[in-house]
Amino acid sequence: MAGAEWIRSVARENPGCRIALVAPTAADARDTMVEGMSGIIAVSPDEEKPHYRPSTRRVRWRNGTTATLFSADVPDRLRGPQHHFAWADELAAWQHCQDAWDMLALGLRAGSRPQTVVTTTPRPLGVIKRMVRRAEESEDVRVTTASTYDNSANLPQRFLDEILSQYEGTRLGEQELHARILDDVLGALWVMDRIAEHRVAEAPDLQRVVVAVDPAVTSSQRSDWTGIVVAGLGVDGLGYLLDDRSCRLSPDGWGRRVVEAYHEFNADRVVAEVNNGGDLVESVIRTIDRQVSYRAVRASRGKIARAEPVAALHEQGRIKHVGLHRALEAQLGAMSTRGYEGEGSPDRADAYVWAFTELMLGAKPAILTQLQPRALTLGLEGGSLAID
Repeated sequence: MAGAEWIRSVARENPGCRIALVAPTAADARDTMVEGMSGIIAVSPDEEKPHYRPSTRRVRWRNGTTATLFSADVPDRLRGPQHHFAWADELAAWQHCQDAWDMLALGLRAGSRPQTVVTTTPRPLGVIKRMVRRAEESEDVRVTTASTYDNSANLPQRFLDEILSQYEGTRLGEQELHARILDDVLGALWVMDRIAEHRVAEAPDLQRVVVAVDPAVTSSQRSDWTGIVVAGLGVDGLGYLLDDRSCRLSPDGWGRRVVEAYHEFNADRVVAEVNNGGDLVESVIRTIDRQVSYRAVRASRGKIARAEPVAALHEQGRIKHVGLHRALEAQLGAMSTRGYEGEGSPDRADAYVWAFTELMLGAKPAILTQLQPRALTLGLEGGSLAID
């Protein structure tokens, strides 16, 4: 709503100006920025309501002001057009964050005082951290923050109770609830800028898919979550994080979620850590679907020792994340050489490590390299032929 109201204001006060509306995807620009419940059309009174034409990706006001929709996952679309103003929504979720931001900035050259408003979760990405530092050093950038508590009057109590019980007091809660930018932990195995750099919109064809499970021992409201991560190995030889289905449910509940993911993604195997659950994990899954291909894995090393080889693959660009997975990525960001520095258990991160260990670091299939010599005698008409 803050971004939509700002756009309404500049459109009214600057007749004939040109505005760029940039979102993570084309659908986000349309469904959230323009047609959303708090979008430009919704916040505009009837006498100022603009006309949106989807075929041209443009919003037009009666005074001649025009806004054009752009998707940050195609940065080159921003190359060329020039604008007086821009609204960048959810900058932290842009697939090509730095590239798209650079293209937007290069086109923001119309008028005497071009301006941009950025509305986003304050994830610790380079472009956001540089913007905040600039705000401290000059007056051309201003930063305004608001917490979930500031907006509590507009949110259902049930939502607040659920979200606050899960995230208050956690590292992710500091970011998502209190709008604080968290620096990467010292010695982090996964750095947020690199996670963003290796984010893609979709995976290629996959040669193998697994669903990895790190089961919780209990299922109360204060229990750890059951980590459920879906990952695939592409035909290009790279690993892809496909989804995070982690949950805090009873064994039957998380078991059904695992089986659903297995069939939805046409997975080849379920991989489950059994250090705590033992035979219970397989029993739960087999009760729901006996046909699921299943393999138990047992941790013989500490979490960090297991995570380091997978983190190295990600650092090399050999693991990509399809879309944004905030809770999982927050756990990955809290994994450091000194241990896990987040709150609770890194259940999602553990499942992630098991998934890519299975896909990319597991035992390679044996290759037949030597044939045992064998004598073969063929009976032929008029004689015989011996072949070694």
